[in-house]
Amino acid sequence: MLRLLLPALCALAVWPSLSSADGKDANYLLNPGDVIFVSVWREDALKEEVHVLPDGSITFPLVGRIAVAGLDSTAVEKLITTKLEAFMPEPNVSVVVRDPKGNLVYAQGKVLKPGPLQLAGPTTVLQVLSMAGGLDKFAEKDDIKVVRNKKVMPVNYDYLISGKDMSTNYELQAGDTLVVP
Repeated sequence: MLRLLLPALCALAVWPSLSSADGKDANYLLNPGDVIFVSVWREDALKEEVHVLPDGSITFPLVGRIAVAGLDSTAVEKLITTKLEAFMPEPNVSVVVRDPKGNLVYAQGKVLKPGPLQLAGPTTVLQVLSMAGGLDKFAEKDDIKVVRNKKVMPVNYDYLISGKDMSTNYELQAGDTLVVP
């Protein structure tokens, strides 16, 4: 009986590495603040929920500190596997995103609810404006912009609202700031 179940159990051991706990695409890139669960099959001492630190790293037993920000769960699995091979033959590592807390954008300025906003999936400028409660009555809608790293991307609010041109309805990324002067 166990011989019949073994292939199914092996498939289950690998399955979590294909997607995150909430079923999202495994291509989600880790950010500082995210919570991941790292486990090594058949190694109870090597199962741990870890937080991605502000510097983008995690610490895991035997592996030490490794940089994971900007990597997806599959890349982190490979990195940890490579480090663990010095201590054990063929480690089977799984990394599951438990909580994408670092997946934040910021709405700043003359919106009704400025501050950090959690992204639950692909999110555009108009969606973030809606999440922030919309523009206040003193907002300068002609000067709205998205700041991504050191790049400034202007937003044409009138065109977005009218539906004339949606080219500036950018899909926001973790760390972006929507500025409404």
